[in-house]
Parts: sequence; structure tokens; C-alpha cells
Amino acid sequence: MSEKKTTLGESGIYDARALGAPKVAILGLQHMFAMFGSTILVPILTGLDVSTTLLFAGLGTLLFHFLTKGKVPAFLGSSFAFLGGYFAIAPNGEKELLPYACFGVACAGLIYLLLSLLIRLFGTGRVMKFFPPVVTGPIIIAIGLTLSQSAIDSCSSDWLIALSAIVLIVVCNIWGKGMIKIVPIIIGVMGSYLLAAVLGRADFQKVADAAWVGLPIHWESTVFWAFQDGNLSLLITSVITIMPIALATIVEHIGDVSAISSTVGRNYIKDPGLHRTLLGDGLATILAALFGAPANTTYGENTGVLSLTKVFDPMVIRLAACFAILFSFCPKFAAVIGCMPAATVGGVSLVLYGMISAVGVRNVVESRCDFSKSRNVIIAALILVLSIGIKYSTAGAISFQIASVTISLSGLAVGALVGIILNAVLPGKDYVFDEEEPTDTGVNFAVMSKEKTK
Repeated sequence: MSEKKTTLGESGIYDARALGAPKVAILGLQHMFAMFGSTILVPILTGLDVSTTLLFAGLGTLLFHFLTKGKVPAFLGSSFAFLGGYFAIAPNGEKELLPYACFGVACAGLIYLLLSLLIRLFGTGRVMKFFPPVVTGPIIIAIGLTLSQSAIDSCSSDWLIALSAIVLIVVCNIWGKGMIKIVPIIIGVMGSYLLAAVLGRADFQKVADAAWVGLPIHWESTVFWAFQDGNLSLLITSVITIMPIALATIVEHIGDVSAISSTVGRNYIKDPGLHRTLLGDGLATILAALFGAPANTTYGENTGVLSLTKVFDPMVIRLAACFAILFSFCPKFAAVIGCMPAATVGGVSLVLYGMISAVGVRNVVESRCDFSKSRNVIIAALILVLSIGIKYSTAGAISFQIASVTISLSGLAVGALVGIILNAVLPGKDYVFDEEEPTDTGVNFAVMSKEKTK
């Protein structure tokens, strides 16, 4: 028992049952809190419903785990990549237009299903050659860096509260012992939130006004309402505008699965297979969009928690999904989280977003990308510059018009597309995907055991 306590939070734990039910419950709550801030931010920005978002984040995660045989410790939360699509169809969060945007997102999910089928028919290797570490690594780095502005902006609202969250997370993770070491996020959130309450910097009026129980699904917010409304032109416009975004989110998905594989030390692209993870992500997105929730995506925040806690049991993620479903029926709980100071969310996000980018760096380093080759430098450079530069440019996106339809691509979408195309056309490819040799896949699967490397 004493040996287990000394290694808790230091070496990987793949069966959380050994920790006991109370600790597992706390770990599940921590994963829910980790995704909560970003997951509810998407509906707040777009006008979609927060409770619906929570419900389908939980249901989507459970569906993903079912289709991936319960092997991949991934949580599916709201995708930021589709924000441009929502804004294009419903620029001011118009309730009557959002169902049409959701239809476009649901159609984008079909691209996941198509790619999943192609992988199933032709093998992962033929697809993975288009997504080597020199592409996925910089994209993972860019994901964290493009999110960084929101974290800093949130912190800027009250740096004292934000720093209290950051300090608690760092202290607990570096110097904490036992359970303290593996729940730094919850401690950071609760400590910072409590400090804000004591200092009078948290307004709880919305909590007092909210009901205890409420249904999280609303007919007028679903795609089925849009079908009933019957604006065919707007449905087509939504599909043309939003579907291309899936090209970027698919790369993001591959990068996230690679990051999770790297963090956990298991090859999830081989087992249960990239076709299964794409299928799970795509179906979860379709299901969520049909009922008026944001697109789902594998969440980097929870990968950050995996890296911090080193508890890799997917059961803990499923528990977090069940908590999300449970709390989606409680508007008062959503109000409690909604009253959380932006600075608290910012402080936690600052750590987690940084860890996403750090995982991308690790992806490139451990896969031994050869940056003495000009092609690799050019690919990585353009992905980073385009993804980050467009994000922080005046326009914030690249727009072009086809007929009377304006299509906007985010920086991440442009960076991903350029990286994939350049990798495909430039000579000098040195990447070979081999499912049987994780250290040679170049996707950074492997923190392999000494026994396997002998």
C-alpha cells in the first residue's frame, strides 16, 4: 500500500479501481471540470443551449467509448473549429437560424464517416501517410497557441484570481502527495472560486434564479425544426459553408488521438483503430448537431489532465460523461458553473492550453522529425504561421465567394490544409507508417516499456 501511495501521480495508472470509489469519483469530476469551461463557452458564444451542450457532450463521449471498445481515454466536448460556421449562418446567435447551422455541422460529421470507411477498406497506412508528425505535431502546437488568447483574456479580468488557480495547480502537481498530486485542476478551480467568493468577486444571482430540474432538449433548437421550417436555400448554404471545416477538425482529431496515445503510451491508431475513433467522433457530432448542441471533438483539455494526473483508465472519462449528463438536467448547477469567475477559467485554461502545445512539441521531438530537411521546415513553418497568423489577423479568417455563398476558413483550417497538401506534393518524404512498430510510426505513440524495447 505504501508503495502505491508513493507512485500515485508519478507512474501511469491504467486501472483506477485500485484507487477506490471516492478517489475515482473525484477524478471523474476533475475531468468534467476540465472540459466544462471550454465546452460551455461555445454555446455562450454562439447562442446554443448550455444544458443541451452538456447532455450531448456526455452522450457523445459514451457513444465514442462504445465504438472504440472502451479503450481510448478521450472526452468529447464542444469544438471551437466550427465557430466560424455558426457565425456565418447565425452571426448574432439568432435562435431561428442556429438549427440551420446545426444541419451544416451534422453534414460535416458525415465526412468523418466517409474517411472512417476508407480507412476500414484500404488500411490506416494509406491514410496516415498524409498525416505524418511533421503535420500533426505543428497542428497540435497551433491548437494550444490559438486558444491561448482566450485564456489570457480571461485571466486579464482579474489576475489575482487567475494566478491563485495557476499557483494551486502547479504547487499541487509538483509538490503534492497522493491524491493531492492527481487532482490539481479541481483544487485550483475550487480554491480560486472560493477566493473570488470571499473577496466578493463572484455574482451568484443567476444561481438563485435558476430552477433545480429542467429538460435540456428544446424542439425549436433542433435540426428537425429547421426541416419543418423548410428554408431549403439556407439548408444548402449551411452545408456548403460548414462542411469544409471538417477537413481541419479531422486533422485535429488525428492530432488529439496521437497526443492521447503519446500521453498514455499506447497505440490507439492501431488498437482500436483510427477508423473507430473517427466513427465515434463523427457520429457524436452528428447526434449533437441534430438536437441543437455544438459539434463534438476529442478534447485537449482532458488530455492535459491525463498528463497531469497519469491516471489513464478510460472508465474515469466515462464517469465524467455520466456526471455531465446528470448535471445537464440541473439548470442550477449550470448556473453555479456559469457564475465561476472568468479569471478562474482563464487560470486553469492557461495551464491546460500550454500543455496541449507542449504535447505537440513532444510529438515532433520523440518521433525524431528531421528538420535538417527543408521540406519539413517549410511544412511546419507554414502550418504554424498560417494557423496562428490568420487567427490573430484583423479578419480572423480567410473568406472567398463561390456564386453567392461566402465561405470562411479559420487559421487552423488553412494551416491544416496547406500542411497536408505540401506534405503530399513535396519530394523527400521520409515517413513510413507501421502499425506493428509504434516507435517507427512517427505519431509519437510510445513511451514504450523497457521490456518492449529490448
